[in-house]
Amino acid sequence: MQRAIENLLGNAVRYGKFVRLSVDLQDARIEFTIEDDGPGIPTNQRETALEPFSRLDSARNQNDNVGSGLGLAIATDLARSHGGHLKLYKCADLGGLKAVISLPR
Repeated sequence: MQRAIENLLGNAVRYGKFVRLSVDLQDARIEFTIEDDGPGIPTNQRETALEPFSRLDSARNQNDNVGSGLGLAIATDLARSHGGHLKLYKCADLGGLKAVISLPR
């Protein structure tokens, strides 16, 4: 799971200026949440963003340090391989992306 979290943190740092990582231990699950204040991902593109080699619009690719489109796909596959999932949301208070990996404990 380290690789998945590193991928999500790398994206958050690339696209945002402020990044927040939190861990929530529940009875049956553990959730890792990475939030940023970047441009986010529109609702209608979030599922596509989880696919391998997915590249979204130019608003998220404003800098020259653009990735390969594999980070979210790798994080998704790693979460699934551990019996969990990765979901993408809009971060309500920061305005950017909120990525949540939820795993069984």
